Amino acid sequence: MKLTASVLLSFLMLLVIDASPQEPKSQAPKERPTRTKVVLLGTGTPVPDPDRSGPATAIVVGDSAYLVDFGPGVVRRAEAAVLDRGITQLEPGNLNVAFVTHLHSDHTAGYSDLIFTGWTSGRSTPLEVYGPAGLNSMTEHILQAYRIDIETRTNPEGNQRAIADGWKVNAHEIKPGVIYKDANVTVTAFATKHAMQSYGYRFDTPDRSIVISGDTNPTEETIKACNGCDVLVHEAQMLELYAKMPERLHSFVTKYHTTTEQLAALATEAKPKLLVVYHTVAFRPGIAPPNFSPP
Repeated sequence: MKLTASVLLSFLMLLVIDASPQEPKSQAPKERPTRTKVVLLGTGTPVPDPDRSGPATAIVVGDSAYLVDFGPGVVRRAEAAVLDRGITQLEPGNLNVAFVTHLHSDHTAGYSDLIFTGWTSGRSTPLEVYGPAGLNSMTEHILQAYRIDIETRTNPEGNQRAIADGWKVNAHEIKPGVIYKDANVTVTAFATKHAMQSYGYRFDTPDRSIVISGDTNPTEETIKACNGCDVLVHEAQMLELYAKMPERLHSFVTKYHTTTEQLAALATEAKPKLLVVYHTVAFRPGIAPPNFSPP
């Protein structure tokens, strides 16, 4: 498989993929009660590009939405999907279930926004979040940091006292295997290879199978998880990036990320029907690459 611009979608601010089956033109369309969409709310990286929000992908099935990662800007991009695309399932108050691939800051800096803006937008039940070891501690510290906010909003004069449980979070530290299931979706976690404990996720809905890699080196587990899946959303870094990096950073990127060349080889084995490349590092004109030299 050769990667071309047609699948390099990492620069789009908001991309909606209609993952529903396509009817042959010769046949009348059949009624389908469920349509699955993949919404790329953010595809960015640690680079502070104002046109690219942090990593966040939504799987929308029927009346429900499921988030994977909550990078910077996740809630605002969710509301943009509501206003610009009519995807009302992504109203911040409707965001009840989320999964995180790993705990790097560019994938989690929107966590507090997801918790508290979701609450102030009407979520009345605890947020359910699934992810690797360390998620419980991160959650506890965020809630402690906003203790005064919670207390003032839930006291007898507080503006959120009618939905006093909406700030709460049930954090679930996971292992590989089926980690979540409801009437819309079965979610299976698989181990990936990054700089810390990390997972990818496969979503099986009534009409589609979707795999999201998160940050990772190429792994056999990703190939197995996809295995002809309908949509594979996978990170990749351009070879040109390596050439511009200081030598001391090459080993980190080589060990914990995927090049476009490696992804082409992986996709050839995994055989997704649609490959979406995201989380690609790039510097638009005017944004200076960071100075990696020691002080």
